[in-house]
Amino acid sequence: MTSRRAQKLAEAIREVVSMTILTELKDPRVRDVTVTYVEASDDMRYAKVHVSVMGSESRQQLSVRGLQNAAGFLQAKIAERLQLRYTPKLTFVLDQGVKRSIEVARILKEVLPDSQTASQQTAESASDHPQPGQQPSDEPPL
Repeated sequence: MTSRRAQKLAEAIREVVSMTILTELKDPRVRDVTVTYVEASDDMRYAKVHVSVMGSESRQQLSVRGLQNAAGFLQAKIAERLQLRYTPKLTFVLDQGVKRSIEVARILKEVLPDSQTASQQTAESASDHPQPGQQPSDEPPL
C-alpha cells in the first residue's frame, strides 16, 4: 500500500516529467507521448512512469526506448524542481489502458447497432399492438 506522501510525490513527478517531455525534450523518438500516471515506491527512491504513445507497436517501443535513454535528463529536471533527499530512479512502462479502451469501444460499436435495431423493432411492435386499456396509436385520444 502506498503512503499518502508517495502518492503526492508521484503526482508531482508526473507533472514535472510530462511538462519536460512536452517543452524541453528534443529526442525525435519521443513524440505523441502522454504520461498517464506514476507509481512511486514507499521509500521514494524509485518511480515507475506509465506512458501512452499514439502510433504503431514499433513506434510505441521506440518511444519507450527514447524515454529510457532520457531518464537521466528527466531525473535531473525532477531534482531541480522538487526538494527531495533522493531523486527517484525512473523506469518507463507502456500503458495499455488506452489501447484496451479503444478496443472495447470498437467492440461496443459492433454490438450496439444490433441492439439499437432490436430495441427499435420492439418499440415499433409495441405501438402496433396496444396493451389492454390503451387506445390504438392511429386513433386520436378522446
